[in-house]
Amino acid sequence: MCTQAVGLVAAEMERQGIATVAIQLLMKVAERVRPPRALWVPFRHGYPLDAPGDRERQTAVIEAALRLLEEPDARPPVLREYRGDPGGASGSITR
Repeated sequence: MCTQAVGLVAAEMERQGIATVAIQLLMKVAERVRPPRALWVPFRHGYPLDAPGDRERQTAVIEAALRLLEEPDARPPVLREYRGDPGGASGSITR
């Protein structure tokens, strides 16, 4: 699905009271669209969870994305970069 469309759908869902986290492949588009919460991943297009069959990595990416919902003081938009370390995500990219 288009990065821009995902961001716009996420914003509307948030307006309706449904918390969202998007996994983004294109940082520049995510910075422009500013979805409420997003995890930018440095993987090739078509592989937002990285290589097929790598269950450990895929689980780590999903867990990092879900942790964005657990940040009580974070105010949308929140865009974090996936680092691949045990914490999974690091740094606020957008303000």
